[in-house]
Amino acid sequence: MSRQELNSEVTGSVWQITAQPGQLLAPGDTVMVLESMKMEIPVLCEDGGTLVELLVAVGESVAEGQAVAVVRP
Repeated sequence: MSRQELNSEVTGSVWQITAQPGQLLAPGDTVMVLESMKMEIPVLCEDGGTLVELLVAVGESVAEGQAVAVVRP
């Protein structure tokens, strides 16, 4: 069973989580929204699949390139 990690594109903090583990995601669905320098940056599920695990929580700081969620295609 393959897994795909979704990574943060920026350094910032988790502002909102919009999907929950077990949820089926279509390509382009938003999993969470990050806040960086007062801008909101969505983390998208590019290929679709099932959200397996969230690796961060609301309010948590994230680094650029950090894995924030795991999706099973």
